Amino acid sequence: MSFDLDTTNDDTTVVHIGKALDFRNAAEFKKLCQERVRDGSRNFVLDFSDTGILDSTGLGSIFSLYRQVSPLNGQVVFAAVSRPVQVVVQLTRTYKVFRQFPSVQDAQEALN
Repeated sequence: MSFDLDTTNDDTTVVHIGKALDFRNAAEFKKLCQERVRDGSRNFVLDFSDTGILDSTGLGSIFSLYRQVSPLNGQVVFAAVSRPVQVVVQLTRTYKVFRQFPSVQDAQEALN
């Protein structure tokens, strides 16, 4: 259950989350993103277009990434948020921390 990562420019990485970001793959997500930060990525666009499951462990791994890039003037933003993820975002008030964009392209343009 691997993530699809695209580096759009030197400091922005798009992460296609896929079906789920939960207790089963949150550690892998965290590790991949940490490697990208070490390689110079500061901004992360999380593509939730195909995501049906986002649990507290997955959310925790996103906040961990946020804490890592914030001191570097980096950002973590959400793109193409699916209905199930939107429910979690509303319930946890995560929208107060992470900006949301209708598409990956909109998110990338806002970060550049």
